[in-house]
Amino acid sequence: MGPSPDKYDRILRSAIEVFAEHGYFNSRVSDIADRAGVADGTIYLYFKNKEQILMAALDFAFNTFMEAARKELAGLTDPRQKLRRLAQLHLEMLGANRGLATVFQTEVRQSAKFLSEFSHEHLIAYFDLIRAIVHEGQEQGQFRKEASDKIVANCLFGALDAMVTSWLLSERDYKLGAAADAIVDVIFHGLEAPRA
Repeated sequence: MGPSPDKYDRILRSAIEVFAEHGYFNSRVSDIADRAGVADGTIYLYFKNKEQILMAALDFAFNTFMEAARKELAGLTDPRQKLRRLAQLHLEMLGANRGLATVFQTEVRQSAKFLSEFSHEHLIAYFDLIRAIVHEGQEQGQFRKEASDKIVANCLFGALDAMVTSWLLSERDYKLGAAADAIVDVIFHGLEAPRA
């Protein structure tokens, strides 16, 4: 009998909660096992160490997000709507899971090696998705031809990322996804008022 997918998912979900509450460095594998309701040894059937658990949990969350994003964007034809929906999905997913948002905003950034691995594998795919939408909009004449797709991708991701951090630090609890439209509007229109 092979490993149970239910146990595997439970371990990943529990790991995110434990890392969010105690921080990656202060969390122990035994804490994750307790939260998941499994024996410590069960975790080692799936993972070699705590770092592998963190990587697997974030991989799982990121792949789930990218799958949902690609599926939703496939049903849209307008590049403006695509960027808007992508921004909403980014904020809605992290806004629905404060623990995941905490781990993503803090733990990923604390280790240069970890950030580099995560960026290389996942963020490049995400940025490529944004850049492809920008190209599409440029070809359709909706976006300025001279705008750098790379800079647009960095600006959009950076704005969404900063919004998540701001939400985590805020004393108020508000719907994170509601900020998506305002962020995308700034990207689309910039700051300058139209000239008369």
